Order: sequence, then structure tokens, then C-alpha cells
Amino acid sequence: MKEKKKGININHVIIAIIVIVLIIYVIYSIVNLAVKPTDSFCVENGKISFEESVQGYVIRDETVIKGENYKNGIAQIKVEGEKVAKSEAIYRYYTKNEEELLQKINNLDIKISEAMEKENNIYTADIKNLENQIYKKIYEVNNINDIQKIKEYKNELNSIVTKKAKIAGEYSPSGSYLKQLIEERSKYENELNNGSEYIKAVRTGVLSYRIDGLEETLTTSSLASLNKEMLERLKLKTGQIVPTSEESGKIVDNFYCYIACVLKNENIEAANIKVGSNLKIRLSNSKEVTANVEYISGEDNNESLVILKIEKYVEELIKYRKISLDILWWSESGLKVPNEAIKYETDDLAYVVRKRVGYTDDIYIKILKQSDKYSIIENYTYKELEEKGVSEEKLKNRKTISLYDELEN
Repeated sequence: MKEKKKGININHVIIAIIVIVLIIYVIYSIVNLAVKPTDSFCVENGKISFEESVQGYVIRDETVIKGENYKNGIAQIKVEGEKVAKSEAIYRYYTKNEEELLQKINNLDIKISEAMEKENNIYTADIKNLENQIYKKIYEVNNINDIQKIKEYKNELNSIVTKKAKIAGEYSPSGSYLKQLIEERSKYENELNNGSEYIKAVRTGVLSYRIDGLEETLTTSSLASLNKEMLERLKLKTGQIVPTSEESGKIVDNFYCYIACVLKNENIEAANIKVGSNLKIRLSNSKEVTANVEYISGEDNNESLVILKIEKYVEELIKYRKISLDILWWSESGLKVPNEAIKYETDDLAYVVRKRVGYTDDIYIKILKQSDKYSIIENYTYKELEEKGVSEEKLKNRKTISLYDELEN
């Protein structure tokens, strides 16, 4: 028994020693890797890009509409972001005694409903038709989530119910009472509508109630008058949402807008752009869009004011006046290698050292694009290397780089 127990203890000791040795080896490998990183790299497919994060001021073609009774507050007919046509009613101003009139109308609606329930023996073709319309509208509204559509259905239902009440009033023995209620309701409804100032769209576009007072300052017709100092004086916060107004609305052209940015000329890409050039930008919602360089104004030797025009995602920017964005100066995809693996035979002739089991090869590579850490490369053609003066012996033995090749540091 003692011998068996002794054997078990020895096994435990051996296992413990093995575990300790493995731990020491792992720690040694990690420390060694940190002190002396791997001396080889693998060629992979990848993408590199050169981006610049900037702040931009959004400039839109927008027309503010304000009525005479703006102090009464707005009752929206069309909602924020809805497309509207010219001369279409978009909102109205409340009347001074609107709450009182609405309460009277609601009380009358209850009385009319009660009176109609007592007239359930009236079955004219017109009433049956209206009841079918009511059931259909109620069924349809159950499948709708859009608030504006629900409001439209509610208004249509109210109209149909009122028509039904009028017909019931004409045919019922006690019609004089129902008719009296309906006429009283119509009187208050007319008073409500006549006392309201309805505002119509002066042009087609997207409706917005977000007013910041800069609609007449940052205009599409005054791009040449903009400069860095003027924009900074506005003291706008990046990403701040423009507040909703209770006094006015505006119609915005949703087909395009401008973004004014101040760029550093030390960036060679920014220094070389011209009016009419196209470039890619990434908005704060991570969506990429093509922008056209519409205007450039040199602020000084170090900076330029550049105005970009975009024709996508315009509606998503309506709630902002100042945004953050990334300018994607360039991007390149292909065989990606670390810059550390690239060596130079001459100033314009680069190569990498490929490692195969037991031997290495120097392979000339063409650098398509280069970032701080990585390069996108491809193989030279025979003719290109010949034009660069590579010797005939090297041309005969030339090798090409491939995906997953191992490169020496």
C-alpha cells in the first residue's frame, strides 16, 4: 500500500515538474517575442488608405416660411423630413381659443355618437356604404406604424363618421336633435378652421422644422464669401442637433448640399486638389459618398477652405449644421506587406526577400501605394525590369511574389 502511495506521489511530482517547465517555456517565448519580434512576414490580401478627419459646415438650399401668427405655435400637418409639393399645406398656427373649441367639438362628438346608437334601425344604402368604409379603415390602420399615416386615417374616419351622422339625422324621427348637434359641431369646426393660419409650401422639397437662424447666412449663393474666421465666429458645436422651432418651418432642397472644410496644406493630397476634382468622404454615420470640389479659397500658406458638394444622404444631414467627416484621399487593395520587409537596390527599385525551406530569393516588387506601416505591391513585368536596367542574368532568374509567401524582415 505504501509503495503504491509512493508511486502516486512520484507521478504527481513529475506532472508538476512538466507543468512548471511548460509555463517557463511559454513565458520565455512571450518575453523573447517582445524583445525580438518575429523576423518574417506573410504576404496577404489587404487594403490600405490615407484618411484625414476634419470638421465640416453644412450649407443647404433652404427657404424659411413664417406666418403672421407665429407666436401661437405650430400644428403640424406634414411631419419632419416629409417631401412636399409646392402650394401644399404643411402646417398651421393654432388659434387663440383652440383648446376651448376642441373641447366643445369633443363633447359634441360624444353626444352625436350616443344619439346615433339610438338610431340603429336606419339602414339606407348610403349608411351601409359608409359603415363598410369605416370597417375597412379600422382594419387598415391596425397594420400601419407611420404616425403621419395614422393621423390621415383618423381624419378620414372622422369625416366618414360625420357624413354617416348627417344622413342618420335626415332619416331619423328624432333627426332634428341629431341634426342640431351636427350643425353645432360644424359651426365650431368652421370657427376653428377660419381662425387658423394655414402655411403652404413655396416650393417642392423636404419639410423641416429645425431652424437655427443661419439659413440666410450659410447660403448656396454666397460660397465665395465664406472664410475660416467667419465660420469660427458662429461658435457651432460639432454634431449638435438643430432644435425644432415652434414658430416656423423651412423647405430644403434634398438633391444636394455643400460641406465647407478647412484643410491643412501640409498634406500634399490637400495641397494638390483642384476645383472639379472628385474625392470620397465618410460621414459620421459611416456612409461613404462621392464629393465634388466646388470651391477652394486659400486662407494662408498653411490652410485652405474647401467646399464640397454631395448629392446623397442630404436628408440625413438636415438636423445638423456642423459635422465631423473623414476625407478618403486614396485607398488601394492588393498584395499587402509591411514596410519593414521592403528593401531597396536603388532609390526607385525595391525588392523583398522571400524565404523558402533552406533558401531565399530576392524578388523585385512594384510599390503601388504606401502608408506609414504597410504597402500594396505587385510584380514587375519582364519589360518593366528591363527598362529599369536590371541585368540579363537577373532577368533570366527572376521570381514573382505570391499570396502567402513568407518574407524576411
